[in-house]
Amino acid sequence: MAEPTYEELKARLAELEKSPRRTGSLEFRVGEKGGVSVYGLGRFPVTLYYEQWQRLLEASEKLREFLEENKSKLKLKE
Repeated sequence: MAEPTYEELKARLAELEKSPRRTGSLEFRVGEKGGVSVYGLGRFPVTLYYEQWQRLLEASEKLREFLEENKSKLKLKE
């Protein structure tokens, strides 16, 4: 494979600069297999199926309580 020319590199750089930057916002997508993926939480998306999201949402209050009770053990960004 040949090395890219200076012009090709400039064009690629311009392409990359146009692409959207991470804003910290969450993005939701439906995948090919019907799962819902959440982008923006970390390096990789979190993907669950409908029923799994429903179960997680139903347990949201319990999860909030658990997080508060265990906050001293958790690694937190400062």
